Amino acid sequence: MCERALGAIFLEAAWEVAENSPWIIDRFREATIAVGYTGDSVLNSVFDIVWMLAGFFIAWRMPVWVTVLTAIIFELLALWVVRDNLTLNVLMLVYPVEAIKVWQGG
Repeated sequence: MCERALGAIFLEAAWEVAENSPWIIDRFREATIAVGYTGDSVLNSVFDIVWMLAGFFIAWRMPVWVTVLTAIIFELLALWVVRDNLTLNVLMLVYPVEAIKVWQGG
């Protein structure tokens, strides 16, 4: 289990580095409504890793269906409350959809 947790930390830290690279930051500015996006602060990135690790340990203790259902609920909640979530971020980075950009802008 420790090896998996370390692997998850490594993957999340790698994502944080990539997410804050000039290429991704420029892509966010270009493809999303985040026109003035300058990247995450160090504190934000550190707490992203901490919360990922908390989620890792919760998921480790729960049945798979609970973990999947919880992820779906959180994605839908974020979509409803702030018109943004991980799914939309990935979609807009890979294949920007103008209608989503307009919708997110309110």
